[in-house]
Amino acid sequence: MEHKRLAGIILLILSAFTGTMAFRLAIPAIAFYTRDVLKASMFLVSIVSTSFVLARAFSSISGGLMLERGRRFVYIGALAMMFNALAVQLYPLTTSWFQVVGIKLLNGFLNGLSWPVAQFVIAIATPREIRARVTAVYFFFGSVASLLGNYIYAYTVGWGLSGQMWVSSAFFVFTGLIMLAAYYLLHGWIAPKRGKTPGAEKLSLDPKGILIIASLMAVIVAFTSGEITYVYVSEALGLSRAATARLIGWVGFLASLMSYGVSWLADVGSERKTVVLTSVLAAISPILAAVKSAPTVFLGVFLAIFAFQSFRPISRKILAGYHRSSLAIGGINGVQNLSTFFGGIIFGLSYSLGEVNWFFTVNLALLTFLPVSAVLLWEGVRLRIHG
Repeated sequence: MEHKRLAGIILLILSAFTGTMAFRLAIPAIAFYTRDVLKASMFLVSIVSTSFVLARAFSSISGGLMLERGRRFVYIGALAMMFNALAVQLYPLTTSWFQVVGIKLLNGFLNGLSWPVAQFVIAIATPREIRARVTAVYFFFGSVASLLGNYIYAYTVGWGLSGQMWVSSAFFVFTGLIMLAAYYLLHGWIAPKRGKTPGAEKLSLDPKGILIIASLMAVIVAFTSGEITYVYVSEALGLSRAATARLIGWVGFLASLMSYGVSWLADVGSERKTVVLTSVLAAISPILAAVKSAPTVFLGVFLAIFAFQSFRPISRKILAGYHRSSLAIGGINGVQNLSTFFGGIIFGLSYSLGEVNWFFTVNLALLTFLPVSAVLLWEGVRLRIHG
């Protein structure tokens, strides 16, 4: 690749690291602040968590439409990232869960404008033959940052929410500056909308099918997204806040590391098989996590994150070949976030169902995902049969 192009891609990968560091430090801090200090119920914690993805769902689609008006609008994504630095400073001032939800909505709106733009640019600027692997590296660096962000949280618990948010703000500003530089370098490769021409890329899978699977998968793996994950794992396994943050960080890191192999398979021509594989793993993940023991909770959370992390670069690779690629990538971000919102609400509402004791203790809230898991398995089987 040309030096300018390579430099821009490397900067975007770096932005995934620094931006996720800012974001991941804030999640457990806000989760335990809402649960322990503001005394919110698990349902209210799920509202806090899902309000972020709800706002991000709509702004992701808006960002895709915005990009179709011209490549110059990519810079708005970088500026939105920097505005997060101001938003997180409001959390220590809150006195109720409702106020936390309001700030989460603002965070979600800003992230919906920034992250899908970065994903679109790195996918469209990378040659097709290595697109899934480069995009996987982008998400992998985010997972490394997620691990480190959880460790930073664990070691800064004594700083209080205010001190932790200053660290988060610094990373948000730095990330925005990196994005600005990357978009300047990659400006010539950014093509948000292309005509349907005979020489256009041939899509291996129907974009509508990808969106359906993305939606179902996001509903199911919602229990591993945001604040509700930390509270569930902590209460299910009886872990401290710091230990929970470290465990979830390592699970995400290992899942992302292993997902690179799936991305490699997608690049060498097995996109359909990898989509089927990730669908099956995502479908069984809540069943395992429902069993309240360390091995099963760990494995359930791991499979959910692994499936989702593996599916993301593959889906972005496929949709980058679509003639309205910016809208398609913004759209899949929107669909996944909206589905995560519904999944989180389902989990939060059903958490009050409690547990049952059969041969082992089972959390009933996670079993409410069984119908969605069944549909996802069917979609995976149908995709395999028609392959």
